Amino acid sequence: MTLTEDKILELLKEVKDPEIPVISLVDLGVITGIEINEDHVTVNMTPTFIGCPAMDYMKQDVVDVLNKNGIENHTVNLNLKTTWSSDLISDEGKRALKKFGLAPPPVHNNVIEDLDIIEHAECPNCDSTNTTLKSPFGPTLCRSLHHCNNCGEAFESFKPI
Repeated sequence: MTLTEDKILELLKEVKDPEIPVISLVDLGVITGIEINEDHVTVNMTPTFIGCPAMDYMKQDVVDVLNKNGIENHTVNLNLKTTWSSDLISDEGKRALKKFGLAPPPVHNNVIEDLDIIEHAECPNCDSTNTTLKSPFGPTLCRSLHHCNNCGEAFESFKPI
């Protein structure tokens, strides 16, 4: 098999976020770089949050997928020098979040001028923007809790970061 960045990314789409198992690390934007030097592959990962408890699991899953596909000469790095942004989530990833029942974060082009951006979430159930922030603290650091005033459903939103 000829190793290309696209081929490695396609293989890594198999690796899902353990907290949101419908989205791949590629579509979540956690895989932030692939380097190929002859037969050696380096995968760079950036956590959504420093100290994310799932990073060790995700890193091992990346190693397992590479090994399973015959790519045994590899390095998987956790990049803590660059911050992850929710703008890195692909369109496919945003659709997966919504289908899972999580409101995808709005695009903010790495500029958050006001924390009100957390308050305005689109309901993943009925697409209404008539929603209320119940708590900026969800079950994980990257989520907040909301209520839809139209359909009456509670939902979580992936925070813009």
